[in-house]
Amino acid sequence: MAPNEESNKEDEEISKVEESTEDKEEELDTDDELDTKKELDKLRFHYRGHTLDELKKMNMDQFIQLLPARARRSLQRGLPSRQKKLLERLRRAYRAKKRGKDLITRTHVRDMIIFPEMVGLKIGVYNGKTFEIVDIKPESIGHYLGEFSMTRRRVQHGSPGIGATRSSKYVPLK
Repeated sequence: MAPNEESNKEDEEISKVEESTEDKEEELDTDDELDTKKELDKLRFHYRGHTLDELKKMNMDQFIQLLPARARRSLQRGLPSRQKKLLERLRRAYRAKKRGKDLITRTHVRDMIIFPEMVGLKIGVYNGKTFEIVDIKPESIGHYLGEFSMTRRRVQHGSPGIGATRSSKYVPLK
């Protein structure tokens, strides 16, 4: 063989190797894109296999079928008038939020189930003493409003001292 033929064969082999590595890189890029899409989809919120946009587009009957048994049964019986009123006020607050106003809707209705249309709103839920502001997030869909406004606090007693009780009379002062 002549030296030119050898160099041509080497060049052909190198070009084949380069082409195969380019093909593999393209396959890896598409695989990476698919992996990132899957990872991003996993990071996005899902409720029983449905995204938030899908939940918002569902009608009430379809959404009710996704809820746990207790919530599903209470909604199948229909909403009481106080919950209907709250839902109307929340829809008004949602329209106001679209216009740029951030309204806080105060309510005593602690047994209201959180719907997808409530996501992003701020609701003041009464806990027996004050209205606690609850920011509705997608993760709270299907829960009750009262779950996010605790009615009891942990008891934190002070240190004993003068005037506390007879038994603490002899506790040394600090």
